[in-house]
Amino acid sequence: MRDIISHMLRQLGFSNVFTAEDGIIAYTMLKTGNFDFVVSDWNMPNMTGIQLLKAIRQNNKLKTLPLLLVTAENKKRQIMEAAKSGVNSFIIKPFSAAELEKKIKLIFPDWQSSRK
Repeated sequence: MRDIISHMLRQLGFSNVFTAEDGIIAYTMLKTGNFDFVVSDWNMPNMTGIQLLKAIRQNNKLKTLPLLLVTAENKKRQIMEAAKSGVNSFIIKPFSAAELEKKIKLIFPDWQSSRK
């Protein structure tokens, strides 16, 4: 899924796309790097996407970093938990590049895909 989303992001015009094998690695990268936003799967090893989201929101440097949560579940409980934790948007698998683009535009209304 990481590779698919990375490919979709590149197709949408994002040139600096980084991936992490799990939430712990992602959080370490976020703390030491400079990122515009995060796309995270809910189900990751070692630290789930919701745990990563909560860690980001508790970190003063990262707390305003936009996060798009990817999930296979469409359960109200999960959606409510993500909303309470400060997620900017979420997308349910499977999804297309067009759906991903719509979600990014919700987070960044002035953003324009390079495909246009």
